[in-house]
Formats: sequence, structure tokens, C-alpha cells
Amino acid sequence: MDVDTRSPSESPVRTFLVAIGLAIFGILVAELTTAPALLLEPGLLDAPGETSIPLRTLFFVLNFLGFVLAGGIYIAATDRDWSFVDLRVPTSRDWRYVLAGIVLSILFYLGVNVTITLLELPSAESQVIDFVGNDQTMILVMLAIVFLFNAPAEEFLFRNIVQKRLYAAFSRMQAVVGASLIFATIHLPTYLLYAESPLATLVSLSIVFGGSLVFGYVYAKTDNLLVPAAAHAVFNAIQFGLLYLAVEYDLEGVEPETTGALVDVLSAIGF
Repeated sequence: MDVDTRSPSESPVRTFLVAIGLAIFGILVAELTTAPALLLEPGLLDAPGETSIPLRTLFFVLNFLGFVLAGGIYIAATDRDWSFVDLRVPTSRDWRYVLAGIVLSILFYLGVNVTITLLELPSAESQVIDFVGNDQTMILVMLAIVFLFNAPAEEFLFRNIVQKRLYAAFSRMQAVVGASLIFATIHLPTYLLYAESPLATLVSLSIVFGGSLVFGYVYAKTDNLLVPAAAHAVFNAIQFGLLYLAVEYDLEGVEPETTGALVDVLSAIGF
């Protein structure tokens, strides 16, 4: 594990601003990497559900590869090597944290939904639904994307790069909170555009922030990128699984509130 300790007395303000810059850089790189898909099919911008499944798949894959590319550029620009990436075979302790991450994220998700229902709070709709719609084949494709691209790429950028960068000036738990604040903040443009009210925006940002806390925590406790990636992937897969069942059995009101880079994809292109 190569923790960023080269500036232990680094200014917290500077460190936080650098971390914000890294997150924004990741979004900008993702915009560039998705450009080929948008050039091939401009309809991905305004009517993605009407485009072909291969092109929608290409868009998501290129977006998440953009996150990886952004993190790789940071590693190269700071004269590190790939040992900076916290990847190793999970231990039994790591697997326990994977399970804890899955359970905590599900409990958080259920608690949020109960709270929203009881208090009749508004929330912004997930724009990922525009890409998926009621297409069961695309939902199954998204299940594969979640495991192969979404969770690994998002956790790499926002945990192994952004959160780890915050370790230079903050405690582990402070870095978890800081990275989660950054993660929630980058969703703000999307929710400002599509939420029905400021309260809906606040509720949705709170959901994103809470989910990020869970994955940031298990990463901070294990220093193994596979742990939050696995927990994140299973959590999002459960959501898409519920959506698949809702479509298959024509159920109503089972749209998942997606809380990962799936929404960041749409933020990156200004939805």
C-alpha cells in the first residue's frame, strides 16, 4: 500500500481543493472518452432509450474507462507507479467488510425509502432510467457493466485517488466524509436541472452522500480497493435486479434510486 504521505503537514484547504479538482478532472475526462459514442449516436443525449443497446453499452463503458484514465493520469503525473493502486487478494477480514458494506448500503437504502415515504419527501428521478427504460435486455447488460466497469472504475477514482489524496491532511474518517461531500457535490448540476424543487435536490444529494460514506468507510478500514468495489457492485446489481423484476412482472413503483457513478455518467454530459 502506497499511502500519500509525502506532505504530512499539507494545508487541509489545499488538499481538499486538489481532491475536488481530481473529481472534476475525472468527469471531464469521462466526457472526452464518451465523445465517440455521442458522435456515432447523437440521440444518446436527448433520447437514449431509443438508441441501440450496443451504443448505450458503449457509452457507459467509455464513461467508466474515462474514470480509470483520469486516475491513471494522476498516478503518472505524480511520479507514482501502479503500486499506488490498493489491489490485493481479499483476506477473510476483507470479505467481512465486503459483507458489511453490502448490508449497510441495503439498510441505508431501505431506511431512506421508508423515510421518504413516511415524510412524503420529494426526490429527483434517476436519469439512468432514461437509458434503461423498460428494456429487460439493457437491464441485464447493466448488471454486467456494474461488475466489470461501474463499481471498479468509480471506486478507483473516488476512493483510491480522491479519498486517498485527502489522507495527506486529514484523518481516515475525515477523508471519508470529505470524499463523500465531493462525490455528492458533483451530482449537483444534474439534480438542479431535473429535481422538481430545492428540497428534492437536497434529499437526492443526501442519498448520494450517505451511500458514499458506506463505501468510503470499508475502503478506509481495509485499504483494499476490491472491498468497496465488490460491495458497490452487489448493491447496484440488487437495484437493477429489482428493476428487472418490476418490468418482468409489471410491478409499479419499484424504480431504484441509483446512488453510484451511474448518475455521474449523466452528470458528465449535462443531463
